[in-house]
Amino acid sequence: MRELLRRMHDWMSRYMKSFYSDNAEVQQGILIKEKHTGYVTANCIELAKFLKLSTHDTELAEIIGLFHDVGRFRQYSIYKTFNDADSEDHADLALKVIAELEFFKELSAPDYDVLTFAIQNHNKKTVAPCDDERKILFAKLIRDADKLDIYRVLEPFLAQANVDKMPNFIKYKGNLVADISPDFVENFVTGNQADYRKIRTNGDRKIVRLMWIYDVNFSWTMQKIVERGYIEKIVSNLPMDERIAEGVHRLKLHVEEVLKT
Repeated sequence: MRELLRRMHDWMSRYMKSFYSDNAEVQQGILIKEKHTGYVTANCIELAKFLKLSTHDTELAEIIGLFHDVGRFRQYSIYKTFNDADSEDHADLALKVIAELEFFKELSAPDYDVLTFAIQNHNKKTVAPCDDERKILFAKLIRDADKLDIYRVLEPFLAQANVDKMPNFIKYKGNLVADISPDFVENFVTGNQADYRKIRTNGDRKIVRLMWIYDVNFSWTMQKIVERGYIEKIVSNLPMDERIAEGVHRLKLHVEEVLKT
């Protein structure tokens, strides 16, 4: 598998660089996704080792991390956006790219099925029902590894003063105000995932990021999130009232429980 991994890394490096552009905004977007790919791949390896997966499965996790966002580059090339709602689901695009690559045929059928299931589900609201525990494990692993780095990517744009500096390609539609829509407040208090399609404000975006915490699957990931202060940084940039405070309290209790596992 190591020789296959080497070829995959070489291909992915060349592929990402093939999208480099003289347009400053396009280049910024490609570089963000290239760096994200590297961090998520490293997260997958580290998390797999924490979970004491076999060498083979750790290498499979590495491949999943490396290719989880390969569809992003074709997405931006075709649609000039990284917003799935305005273009095409980037996980679906990733599977189309993967299906075109000959070296994926060198994986065993079970490993290929695990890889495609994990990548297909890495960006969905929830993982699709499945009775294959190995597929579920790898889907949870890539979701954690991905979210952990997305917190890093979005951190500079938490403060309202920095929202206008957010590149257009990572903005959601909506108003750049700090207020939170009533539905999102209710979701936060009850611990239910919010519907991304209903995001209307910058405050809604922050609530969505906090709600991701309820979808963190492993204590390793939660520990990293806590250590890096991502939760506190988001909370400190929320318009606080009694209901939001109630949601924050509930969230912190949940974090404590996950860290005990």
